[in-house]
Amino acid sequence: MDAQTRRDRFEEIAPDLIEPLRRFLARRTDPATADDVLSETLLVCWRRLDELPAEPLPWAYGVARNCLTNAQRGHRRQERVAARIAVVDPPPETTSGPGATGGDGALEEALAALRPEEAELLRLWAWEQLTPAEIAAVLEITPNAASIRLHRAREKLRDQLRKIEQPAGHEESRERRRS
Repeated sequence: MDAQTRRDRFEEIAPDLIEPLRRFLARRTDPATADDVLSETLLVCWRRLDELPAEPLPWAYGVARNCLTNAQRGHRRQERVAARIAVVDPPPETTSGPGATGGDGALEEALAALRPEEAELLRLWAWEQLTPAEIAAVLEITPNAASIRLHRAREKLRDQLRKIEQPAGHEESRERRRS
């Protein structure tokens, strides 16, 4: 494939990938990291243009997911280095970082109680509206495994939501007393 044909193909595909990938990443990380990972994802798509399947979005989600994992790993390494430096040369004043806003909703709490793999399956299904076959492409598993894991994850999420929404202690009787 010559350079112009590659460019034309990429320019045809990229607009359909950018916004879904931007939303995918925005739900998983901070805006600056999302932008960096989006750029890295598009670069991988460009480099591996010949490998793109007919429906490139699930494949691109998988690439974005891997790029995000690499970015998070790099961030953790930087934090470890900063922690070592802080021991040797502590900063004069420590302030807490910007908005560690914990979700106050039952759904966020229930998702947080699940294993990360289960929460990711549910996010791909609910937020990205992917089918089990598309989820399989993102996670590099079989469609059957994706369906089974998705079913189990939904059940676990339902159980977590019930636990969160039920008040502690005894349940009230739903029967009415007759006078």
